[in-house]
Amino acid sequence: MTPEQVVRHLRRANAVAQRATVLGRHPFGAILVAPDQETVLAEQGNVDSVNHAEATLARVAFTNFAPDYLWQCALVTTVEPCAMCAGTQYWANIGRLVYGMTERRLLQLTGSHAENPTMDLPCRSVFAAGQKTIEVIGPVAAVEAEIAALHEGFWKAP
Repeated sequence: MTPEQVVRHLRRANAVAQRATVLGRHPFGAILVAPDQETVLAEQGNVDSVNHAEATLARVAFTNFAPDYLWQCALVTTVEPCAMCAGTQYWANIGRLVYGMTERRLLQLTGSHAENPTMDLPCRSVFAAGQKTIEVIGPVAAVEAEIAALHEGFWKAP
């Protein structure tokens, strides 16, 4: 995936996150990109505290595409996946992850917000515990401020 594709896909995932907030959900968005690195196969905003955008998208993808095909795809998400989401991506056999902002940066923005008890467990650590190598691209400085702005506005709202 070229740097231009990475940025374009992350901006689309952030638009999905923005839509999630319009629906009263947390500002997380994810997309599934086909092996051609251009075609977006699916989009998913955050649903709730246990149905995160990335895990929900990975489950839907696994029910709709063959594992060998998914291995060539990329899950593109606004924020580094938590341990649950990284594990779901691993089991769904999606071979590449692209994320814009780290989980640690998210924690700085949310603080100890009761609706987002962020875990300081990098997705690379989760993937490293597995038997297959998931390619990880992120964080991406070119879009981090755009993604952070959505979270700053959301978590500080009354």
